[in-house]
Amino acid sequence: MKLRHLLTGILCGALLGACGTLPESADEVMSGDAPPTLLSWSDVRKLPSPDELPQLFYGTDQRQFGELRLPPGVPGPFPVMILIPGDCWRADDNYAYLRPLAESLSTLGIATWTIEYRRIGDSGGWPATFRDVAMAADHLRVLAQNYPLDLRRVVAAGHSGGGQLALWLAARPRLAENSPLYVRGPMTIHGVIGLAAITDLAAQRSVTRRACGSAVDELLGGNPQTVAERYALTSPLALLPLRVPQWFVHGAHDRLASTDSVMRYVEAARKHGDRVVVGVTSNAGHYEPVVPGSATWMTLQQAVVAALLQ
Repeated sequence: MKLRHLLTGILCGALLGACGTLPESADEVMSGDAPPTLLSWSDVRKLPSPDELPQLFYGTDQRQFGELRLPPGVPGPFPVMILIPGDCWRADDNYAYLRPLAESLSTLGIATWTIEYRRIGDSGGWPATFRDVAMAADHLRVLAQNYPLDLRRVVAAGHSGGGQLALWLAARPRLAENSPLYVRGPMTIHGVIGLAAITDLAAQRSVTRRACGSAVDELLGGNPQTVAERYALTSPLALLPLRVPQWFVHGAHDRLASTDSVMRYVEAARKHGDRVVVGVTSNAGHYEPVVPGSATWMTLQQAVVAALLQ
């Protein structure tokens, strides 16, 4: 059986036949009027995690590596999802909280490349963080020499600040040659899935201060007035159109990446001609989009079907 048919069959079964794309509407009601019990960062870190895989390095720094997880017992080549963690772009945590998601996706016939990168507080920030994420994506060409990866179907998915980086990856081919982030012949990203994604770095500064302090300013080395060019080169809203399909999986009670901010981005992206689909789950917050089996899990699986089988 071809992998395309296998993936379709697995996901259609999981979704009880709901194998279309997400609805164009911005709300997917999953519960009644009772206040939801939302997952916290502490809850996510306590979830059972699959075994750690060997670190495959794409650079010489100790942070420049990723975990490649292949579907078990199925012949490739496999579509690839680049998974990018957020954590306020800070070095306090790492990619490990995405392992349960990577494992669940691998059982659906998808190879996952969960990357780590230099962050704020660990030689990261401008421009290192962006160069690392770019190097990690381009390293898929090297990995494909030894692993059965289908580079015609590469999707970037990121959580929170990682969502901003995933969207930036898709926009990278349009950077001017004089940009400090320009690379000739970057890996083609065929779609982006934003998981509680940050989409506007300038607007995010005031929101992020409540949870992440001055992370945006630290990431870019200043505010929109002092380093305006850096915001223009990295903020998804400023980079429109991305010219790749995008899917957003979001919680209505997200206080770090608000629904309003995502919908402002979606409206702007559509006006620029981008194909964008969004699903907002009413009983979810900032962390449900990365947790298999959570309130947003069906929405994420639908986005995966749409992204990898387009």
